[in-house]
Amino acid sequence: MKVGIIGLGAMGLGMARSIANKGLLTAIYNRTLSKSIALGKELNITPSLTPQELAQQVDVILLCVSADKDVLHIVNTISETIKQDSIVIDLSTISIETAKESAKILYKKQVSFLDAPVSGGVEGAKNGTLAIMVGGDKKTLDIALPVLEAIGSRIVYMGKTGSGQGTKAVNQIMAAGINQAVTEALAFGQAQGLSMQSVIDVISGGAAGNWFLQNRGATMTKETFVPGFKVGLHHKDLEICIKMAQQSNAKIPLTEQTLVDYEKLIDQGYEDEDISALYRLKRI
Repeated sequence: MKVGIIGLGAMGLGMARSIANKGLLTAIYNRTLSKSIALGKELNITPSLTPQELAQQVDVILLCVSADKDVLHIVNTISETIKQDSIVIDLSTISIETAKESAKILYKKQVSFLDAPVSGGVEGAKNGTLAIMVGGDKKTLDIALPVLEAIGSRIVYMGKTGSGQGTKAVNQIMAAGINQAVTEALAFGQAQGLSMQSVIDVISGGAAGNWFLQNRGATMTKETFVPGFKVGLHHKDLEICIKMAQQSNAKIPLTEQTLVDYEKLIDQGYEDEDISALYRLKRI
């Protein structure tokens, strides 16, 4: 099975290396050519100069780009040259509508589509331990499973096309709440003059322990916000969640507040920092 990946940002780069380690990766493409050239030298893979070129060479194409319009652009572009019976797996976080539209475009070319957004951050992409929530045809997933197993340790079939993105929306809403809780609590603890590393160590082992506290607690209290997941990207994802909530009359006030807080951070120039930069607004 020949696999290609389009999009070599922070997440795509880690996933590309994980797939290459399994001997599956044969083609790479990135809009900024210098990134694909550098990775190509590292992995001994000749970068594709266009998405169309990549699509001609592989059986499975992974997409890891940022926004709905980017996904639709790439899907339309690769549909010009993609081989019949290929599989396209979108690992991006997009709307359910965009996932369904992508599937329709590729169906006309007799190509299968899976919406398979991921969770686990840059660390998960680097270590091949992502959680992957998959929507689409189950038989297609069964065929593509070896590829997803190269990048994920938990792969769950969620149902028809769009179900993966619906599940990812739940994840992003939950991540917003956890970010609010952890940053507020640690800012409170720091205001009490406590040893923050000791606070993080003991709470991480109790009922309030969570991945975000364990992996971002120490850095945020030291005012270091190197991105694992950028503020700007989570802001984009939460806008999708807000639209979904409006369509179903669901109430997500904490998500709405997080969106407002992220807009403050973006206005202050912190769009490319990790979402733990929310701590900047909580500290005293």
